[in-house]
Amino acid sequence: MDLFHVLLGVLNTLFVDLANDLITNDRVQAIIGPHTSTESEFIAYLGNHTHTPILSFAETSAVDVPFFLHTAPSDSIQVAPIAAILDAFNWRAAVVLHQNSPSVASILLDLVYATQGYNIRIMDRVALPIDATQDYLDNVLHNLKEMPTRVFIVHMLPDLASNVLRQANVVGMMSDGYVWIATTSIGSVVDSLSSDMIDKMQGVVTLRPYVRETGHVMKFISRLKARFWMENRSIDNVHNPSVPLLWAYDTAWALATAVNLVNVSSSTPGTTLLGALLNTTFDGLAGRFRLVNGQLQLSEFEIVNIIGKGARTVGFWTPESGFFKNLKNISEKGLKQIIWPGDVAIAPKGWNLSPNGQFLRIAVPSKHGFPQIVDVSYSPTTNNYVVKGYCIDVFDMLMKNLHYPVAYQYEPIGNRLSNYDSLLSLVHEKKVDAMVGDTTITVSRMNKVSFTMPFTEVGLSMVVAVKKEASWSMWIFLRPLSTTLWIASLAFFFFTGFVVWVLEHRINPEFRGTPWQQFGITFYFAFSTLVFSHKEKLESNLSRFVVIIWVFVVLILTSSYTASLTSMLTVQQLQPAATSVQDLLINGNYVGYQKGSTVVRWLEEMGFHMENLRGYASLEEYDDALRRGSENGGVSAVFDEIPYLKAFLSKYCQGYTMVGPTYRLGGFGFAFPIGSPIVHDIWQAFMLPSVQEEMARIDRKWFGDTQTCEGKSSGVDSSSSSLGFSSFSGLFFISGITSGLALLVHLGILAYQKHDELRAAVAGIIRAASQRMCLLLRRLRSEPEVDVLHGGDTVSL
Repeated sequence: MDLFHVLLGVLNTLFVDLANDLITNDRVQAIIGPHTSTESEFIAYLGNHTHTPILSFAETSAVDVPFFLHTAPSDSIQVAPIAAILDAFNWRAAVVLHQNSPSVASILLDLVYATQGYNIRIMDRVALPIDATQDYLDNVLHNLKEMPTRVFIVHMLPDLASNVLRQANVVGMMSDGYVWIATTSIGSVVDSLSSDMIDKMQGVVTLRPYVRETGHVMKFISRLKARFWMENRSIDNVHNPSVPLLWAYDTAWALATAVNLVNVSSSTPGTTLLGALLNTTFDGLAGRFRLVNGQLQLSEFEIVNIIGKGARTVGFWTPESGFFKNLKNISEKGLKQIIWPGDVAIAPKGWNLSPNGQFLRIAVPSKHGFPQIVDVSYSPTTNNYVVKGYCIDVFDMLMKNLHYPVAYQYEPIGNRLSNYDSLLSLVHEKKVDAMVGDTTITVSRMNKVSFTMPFTEVGLSMVVAVKKEASWSMWIFLRPLSTTLWIASLAFFFFTGFVVWVLEHRINPEFRGTPWQQFGITFYFAFSTLVFSHKEKLESNLSRFVVIIWVFVVLILTSSYTASLTSMLTVQQLQPAATSVQDLLINGNYVGYQKGSTVVRWLEEMGFHMENLRGYASLEEYDDALRRGSENGGVSAVFDEIPYLKAFLSKYCQGYTMVGPTYRLGGFGFAFPIGSPIVHDIWQAFMLPSVQEEMARIDRKWFGDTQTCEGKSSGVDSSSSSLGFSSFSGLFFISGITSGLALLVHLGILAYQKHDELRAAVAGIIRAASQRMCLLLRRLRSEPEVDVLHGGDTVSL
């Protein structure tokens, strides 16, 4: 410990003793102040030590002791509306300039948390000393000007803020494209600032606690101005009192109210007075005075725009309603027109892609084995590199849709086997402005750079060769139709034959004979319709109608059967050489991967040993390795990210297929320095329908119609699959309804023709039944039987 700190400790002890003696001997009951945060910590310690309530209306204070009452709102309350302003204008990055004071630490931390909720990043926090010189400020502002961020949040006392903004005017940072947002440290006193200060703050947006212009407030302001003018007649322009002055008045009023409610001569006057202050509530000049946990509560802010000779209200903010233009109509959301620095009415973008106005340097990894993805070649004609591929087209399309007024140029970096992590360090160190190519998004890389959302299919899969198998077997003729369809067809053959027999056997001699002859001719007729060789002459129109419908059904069924069987006999079926990772692991097969990629780490985690892994650097090497197979120095499968496999299949469509599950990976993303605002804009651009359509077009350009290729390579042909019952259910339904209706009509006609015979038969049945009933009743009564003459017949009863 040096002599200075020893002396400072002695002075502090001496001052505390003197202050303690003053409070004790002069019977000080409470202290109002300080009005700045610099003395808050010491005064709070003094009040807590002597049990004397301290009432401070300083806006910034991190003191938290029982006898220290904060009669002004906490600075941290304003971080919510500040973050909401950034989000309302779609600004995703900002820089905070603040006074170098320990008391501002809490608001900075709260501001970071509040902006993170809106996906906004605080790019930098610059602490400025209260006595910062012009040269010091000039150096700081020039460094900030080199950053792409154009949104600055100022949190400092008015004098320092005025110096900062004056120097910002000098270096050209109060012009078109810049945004300056000041906290309540400026907004609360903006009406009392000098005209010189106001001139340096043109276009600044600030906020202040809202004070309602009630009759009580207006009368107070009128009396205050009159009295001030009487005592200071040399001053022509008397400003309205600032919000801190209104808080000071309310603080004094609260203390006077509390003193009148307690007995200050008690044994613990400080504690008694503290309790009274905490329970004091009234409508003050600055709003409702109410202390919660020793802190004044506030929920309404007024958003003002410093323009011209003063401040203009552009809206209001509350936690419940957000922004609204008029207090009388909170349904009118948003803010009024704001005039920004440079006297422009259009809201700035909030950042500049190229602060120095030069070309953006877009790094592209040198790659030659996968031309569909990224291809870098040298052109002797132009003496320059030519960069093309799927990734390049996507990036160009996005930049065109974003309409950025800045040019960029591609710069190949590294070589074909360079480590991408080392290349991304160039982006991290801001030696290049971005990296565009087949860069896989990983957690470790996200700690170095900011990635856009993946612009390719996300995942890791494998490609294997397919082997040909003979498509015929002993029972191939059964395969065209499913089991259900075979059973349904046979059932309808029997049903149709039965219906035709019912309709014909009474009137057609060809359907008569012994039972076995009738059975044979019936079902011979039904099955002969299969080849349309039935020669039996039909007599009934109903049976002819049934057969016409049935022959139509048979025609459709046989045609479909023939087509399916022909396809099965002529198309060779292709089967994957391996279908899962387990097959490859069990058989100890060699598998391939792309050299220099992160896939090798995934393969090791799946259980593959390094001795079974073989790296390749081009599509041609993939093809050669798969054709040779594990037995001949090649591999049984190649694992890679889906975009590479799509590129492979687009070139080598025949003989290969993509199989197995898809393992989740990050996909390809464009890399920018951490905090780059362009990342958010690209994320939004990806969601546009027009961009999605362009993405699909670019995908077809470089990869072709992958679905057609997959169908060919897998050998799956829709015509070779078995036909199911559902495909013909409509035909069977029509045939069944037709046969059923014909059968019902026939039975109806027959019943009509045999009406008399049926009536006699029914009467005979009824007579026989009645006779048997009488006999049963006689037996039940145990009566002897009596011969009764009935209708000429003798019946025993």
